[in-house]
Amino acid sequence: MAGYDDDDDHTTTPLGDETSDEAPNLSDSRSIASNGSGSERHTGSEKSLTSTKSLTGSVFDQITENGRGYANNTYILPNDEAEQTRLAIFHQAFLLLLQGQLTLSRVSNNVGRILDVGTGFGDWAIAMGERYPNAQIIATDISASQPTSVPPNVVFQLDDAQQDWTYSDPFDFIHMRGLAGAFSDWSSIYAEAHKHLRTGGAFEIVDWGLIQLKKPSKDSHLTAYNEALKSAAAKAGLAIEHEHLQGSVLEGAGLSVFRTVVRDIPLGTWSTESQQIGLGKMALIAVLEGLEAASMRLLTRELAWKAEAVTKLCTNVKMEVTRPGTEAFVQCKFVLAKKLEYNSHEV
Repeated sequence: MAGYDDDDDHTTTPLGDETSDEAPNLSDSRSIASNGSGSERHTGSEKSLTSTKSLTGSVFDQITENGRGYANNTYILPNDEAEQTRLAIFHQAFLLLLQGQLTLSRVSNNVGRILDVGTGFGDWAIAMGERYPNAQIIATDISASQPTSVPPNVVFQLDDAQQDWTYSDPFDFIHMRGLAGAFSDWSSIYAEAHKHLRTGGAFEIVDWGLIQLKKPSKDSHLTAYNEALKSAAAKAGLAIEHEHLQGSVLEGAGLSVFRTVVRDIPLGTWSTESQQIGLGKMALIAVLEGLEAASMRLLTRELAWKAEAVTKLCTNVKMEVTRPGTEAFVQCKFVLAKKLEYNSHEV
């Protein structure tokens, strides 16, 4: 969108109080019916007719490294049981942040096709399938670690979003969450999203950044952790904060940004706003459980740290962040975009 300014749309007001007249109505007359009653389940292993990819038995292999399990040799986050627990808490934190909603975008009950890229263990996709039983939900990941009993309108597929997307039918809504550090070339990811959205369809991406302190200290363990993580990510060519969420990056791939929301999330119970207490508790658990997950592979590989040193630093950060009187927070950023009717990227 011409004239988009990332800073102009910065807001820390409650998400539920915000409105946007520009938000697209995510409905489509091509909505599919569910495959049975609301209680019916399927295994998620069937092949979707709209993609060339499906889950196969070989994808269950896991690489063990420094006590954590990973899906492959490159992605920095693990996919083991501890990570599953963290992502489940992460999902609950977002439900609190969005006041029970699953998206910041306005999604119609008649929405047709939804794509969740980097679904992880599938919490969001499953919840969307239950909330929108007439929608077709395709959720992709590099790891087949999702449950086998899911709503009948949800299909999990093995897919690396860095490769060409192979869907033959466009989507009404494409969603990404918690993928900071996943890709080195975000422009190509956004270009694929643009290509596979229907005209007027919407795209939503959300990530939260590194832990911050209201009263930062250069000598803190948290500062050491953040600086080490940023140094390792830079060496690996990865964006681990909000660099990939800049409006110019999305618009360079053809998407038209119509809304950006930034929210500071307190970690713990120090906030004076009562509605923030529950969110702060949940976010604190998710963030602390993610310290080692986010840093172990990056620091040991890129900076040649010993695993024991990473674990020790994470332990010190946990103690520091939870110390009485400490006011820690993370900044969560939502970016909403749409595919316009006419776009030079389609010529």
